[in-house]
Amino acid sequence: MLATLTSKSQITLPKDIRLLLQLEPGDKIAFLPMPDGQITVSKANKASFSKLRGLLPQPQRAYTVEEMSQAVQDAVASKHKAGQKHAGT
Repeated sequence: MLATLTSKSQITLPKDIRLLLQLEPGDKIAFLPMPDGQITVSKANKASFSKLRGLLPQPQRAYTVEEMSQAVQDAVASKHKAGQKHAGT
């Protein structure tokens, strides 16, 4: 099945796909990129999103993009160092 991308970057899902996923107007659709370049398309579970609200505590303050990037870099470096220690034993 094919769909055409419009000039507004929109597509119309083919009727067979809408029926298969049991989609109705207003439903959310989840797109999950796979490592092999394929995309998995599924109906998003509305309840799952609402259950996530409040799961994480509010931060004490807002962090800048630079602070968040540095925190990610630090965490990756820390895991890399830990992996090297285990590989040497």
